[in-house]
Amino acid sequence: MDPMQESEPQKTSKNDLESKVIEILKSCYDPEIPVDIYALGLIYKIQTDPSGKVNIEMTLTSPQCPVAGSLPPEVERKVKTIEGVSEVRVEVVWDPPWEPNKMTDAAKLQLGML
Repeated sequence: MDPMQESEPQKTSKNDLESKVIEILKSCYDPEIPVDIYALGLIYKIQTDPSGKVNIEMTLTSPQCPVAGSLPPEVERKVKTIEGVSEVRVEVVWDPPWEPNKMTDAAKLQLGML
């Protein structure tokens, strides 16, 4: 096989891929909070394209968050396991700052905030 003719990754529809990304994000937790990072509102943006590239903008509860060094790489590792994903980029952003109102009602209920 000619090295210039690499096989293309399996094509996945954007909505299908985004749904799979969201499901995998629901398996990522801040160990100090018993709620997944998606329900906590830490995921600000998920972008996918037909070639399987995934870009995620996320934040943390604070810049001093103890999992700042481990949670973004965990997100990247887990998203890379999804069939159809060819590349993952996770960017931690601080604007807008995370606030408890970004949580889902279910997360607030689980944390006794409702």
